[in-house]
Amino acid sequence: MIQVIQVLPQDNYDVVIYFNNGVIKKYNVGHLVGKGVFKVLEDKKFYRENCTVLNHTLAWTLDGSYDPEHCIDLDPLVLYQEGVVIQDPLEVRA
Repeated sequence: MIQVIQVLPQDNYDVVIYFNNGVIKKYNVGHLVGKGVFKVLEDKKFYRENCTVLNHTLAWTLDGSYDPEHCIDLDPLVLYQEGVVIQDPLEVRA
């Protein structure tokens, strides 16, 4: 089962995602920003400060409690299948 173990949000809505099988990918969430429950991501400060791992996937805590019931998250399989493999997380910042 694919699980996310760490996430690093970037300013351009790319998120560097570390998976439990050792693969590192980047996934751009820009296409979600402003839509439905993802409207909160329009606030860049919220996007960066609340980006985390909950429910074994990329998530944003909605109330700062880091309670898996109070978050928005993405399917880890989608992140894995649609994310772009990267060798070095620093290449995303270039």
